[in-house]
Amino acid sequence: MLEIVDIYAGYGRTSVLQGVSISSSSKLVAVLGHNGAGKTTLLRATIGLIRPTRGTVLFDGEDVTHLAPNRRVKRGMAYVAQGQQSFGQLTTMENLQLVADGRRNGKAKIAEMLERFPALAEFETRKAGLLSGGQRQQLAIARALITEPKLLILDEPTEGIQPTIVAEIEETIIGLAQGGLSVLLVEQHIGFALEAADQYVVLASGRVSQAGAGGQAAMGDVREAMVI
Repeated sequence: MLEIVDIYAGYGRTSVLQGVSISSSSKLVAVLGHNGAGKTTLLRATIGLIRPTRGTVLFDGEDVTHLAPNRRVKRGMAYVAQGQQSFGQLTTMENLQLVADGRRNGKAKIAEMLERFPALAEFETRKAGLLSGGQRQQLAIARALITEPKLLILDEPTEGIQPTIVAEIEETIIGLAQGGLSVLLVEQHIGFALEAADQYVVLASGRVSQAGAGGQAAMGDVREAMVI
């Protein structure tokens, strides 16, 4: 479904990705690496927030390298950025409605998200800025899922979140992948990432330093690859 071919990308004159290639039809691909390795840059290039200077992004066999992010969303990509992003002055329900409005099954998708994330149903009239970090992350994922994506791109979904909600989010991600949704996941918790992933990629200094099949059996190889 997703194929990234020899991508070079960065910010201004600063090159971050140096010829990264990922070819995957796996349900969950985990992208691992130290801070500054290029993980977020890779996700931003995949969804179209930055344009590669070289290389190609293919999605469902279509070259989407030069498509704007909203056009990639229409083709089935969804992106949950790092940092539990939401519209803080809007309520939980208003955040969901903002995405659902105009969609044929928008009301049904909101109901589905409130069932999937009970905390959102409990606080649907609370402003998003007053939710906990974990609840805001659940809200961000719910908003992405309302678009009915084929590929969900997640950047550090468990970062800075209370442990009780971390477990819920991890369970949700695994359930989504097992249910047929493809997931591209950047995650610092290596144990969870490998447990959930069918395939992993380790980035170092903007290059793929190691790749392989997911599972706990890969833990030793991944830790070795990530030694500075």
